[in-house]
Amino acid sequence: MASDRRGHIAFGIAFQSNKSPADYRALAEAVDRYAFDVVSVYNDLLFQPALGPLLWMAPALHHARLGPAALNPYTAHPVEIAGQAALLDLATSGRAYLGLARGAWLDRIGIAQRRPLQRLRETVQLVRHLLARRSEAFEGEVFCHPAHALLQYPLARPNMPITLCTWGRRTALIAGELADEIKIGGSANPFMVGVLKPVLTEGSRLARRGDDAVGICLGAVTVIDSDRTVARELARREVAVYLSVVAGLDPSTDPEWLARIEAANAAHNLDAVTRNLSDDILDRFAFAGDADDLIRQVAALEQAGATRVEFGTPLGANPLAAIRLLGEKVLPAFR
Repeated sequence: MASDRRGHIAFGIAFQSNKSPADYRALAEAVDRYAFDVVSVYNDLLFQPALGPLLWMAPALHHARLGPAALNPYTAHPVEIAGQAALLDLATSGRAYLGLARGAWLDRIGIAQRRPLQRLRETVQLVRHLLARRSEAFEGEVFCHPAHALLQYPLARPNMPITLCTWGRRTALIAGELADEIKIGGSANPFMVGVLKPVLTEGSRLARRGDDAVGICLGAVTVIDSDRTVARELARREVAVYLSVVAGLDPSTDPEWLARIEAANAAHNLDAVTRNLSDDILDRFAFAGDADDLIRQVAALEQAGATRVEFGTPLGANPLAAIRLLGEKVLPAFR
């Protein structure tokens, strides 16, 4: 899902799946006032399934694409994934996208993530097979589907954009062959664009696609406020919760600093993690500050070659006010 406007970066906004239907309606109405291209809902373990909030928001969103960020093929079979995506596509008159990832924290509920690369590859292939109503059998190494077993409900489209969420080169290679976009979740670092772009191009060439067939999205914790000090302090606390998970995935991370972070996290000392977040490091893992700060960060990503940014939860101390700042101050700087 590259930019909808040639020469301009696209904008997404993402919400956690822990709110009431009324909350999502209010958020959707606020988002719909501005030129956001994509609205995503996280599908994290032990939170609401993303499909519910997406359907609650859909009637109030008239332009943006909607999708989960992201479903995984361990807690849901590709037949169910295709069904959720098709249902959302019907509800949005063909504006759904499907986000896929290998999934995180699944070991907590006893799910072993065997053969993740092949499983993701075949999930993309089987979902496309089902949405296209292909009648022949699908025979993969992980998934199989019998001949003439077609989906028994209306479909808005025979295909839809698919985003693979990854930091890794091997998954990016698959995305270059099969997907429409990759999303580097938990990163606002322009360096990562340079790491994965050549791999995407390699995958696209293997599949005889154009070099720019696959967009690159970076999404991360976002806190915007007219008071940049307030925003950056809140962002530090939000980033500290997951920093030990993503910091090691970024090749630009200093190993000694990472060891301190991992030790503090193992001791459940989030205050120590927060204290170790310099301004430079915070900018790698969050969009944080006032409108000028976020404009600077987005401009750097656009310069590096990103085609979309996704502003993630919590957005701000007051999410509705944060949406207004993003829509009135940040987005217009790139239109």
